[in-house]
Amino acid sequence: MELEKHYTNRTGWLRAAVLGANDGIISTTSLVIGIAAASDTRSPIVLAALAGLVAGALSMAAGEYVSVSSQADIEKADLAREKIELETMPELELKELAKIYVTQGLDEDLAMQVAVKLTEKDALLAHARDELGINEITQPKPLQAAFASGASFISGGILPFLVAFLAPIKSMVFYQYGFAIVFLALSGAIAAKTGGSNMIKGILRICFWGTVAMVVTALAGYIFEAKTS
Repeated sequence: MELEKHYTNRTGWLRAAVLGANDGIISTTSLVIGIAAASDTRSPIVLAALAGLVAGALSMAAGEYVSVSSQADIEKADLAREKIELETMPELELKELAKIYVTQGLDEDLAMQVAVKLTEKDALLAHARDELGINEITQPKPLQAAFASGASFISGGILPFLVAFLAPIKSMVFYQYGFAIVFLALSGAIAAKTGGSNMIKGILRICFWGTVAMVVTALAGYIFEAKTS
């Protein structure tokens, strides 16, 4: 019998990877568009793309590491507190666990039997999973998330960086936007396919908000150019 295919075990790294790739495409493209709208030479455009690519990748990796580490610290603190409660008030914790199963649909007698059996096997594991909502699938992994976020930012940001090298200066804004939409659509499709969600919805969502970001940045560039001129 073939096992069911689930996607929740991909949540941690997939979220960081999708966020990094999309941010790499949008932020680098937006930066290039803003500079291109205010410049008629290639050097500042390429320099801005490179600076945005490097700074963005490091920022994403550092931010993701700090964020996921904070989540891990909170979970560790909760587990430590739960462990102390299990040692000092086991009867109360047993009743609390049984009450959780009652709210999930079991009658009181069966809920208590289940709570007793799970407590005998591994009390902390049972409370972590059913009371705190902590399990191996959702367990935060800071280094994995940081690497996925930083690497995916580079994979996304390198695309508009290459366009900055190759596209004609006079049409740089339009080339950047056109390729960015293609890149974002591809990223959205891959993310949706990997996560088992609706592909069209994922593509439209990321393309819409990517367009908003790039339009606002282009306007800022044009306004800046007008003021400095």
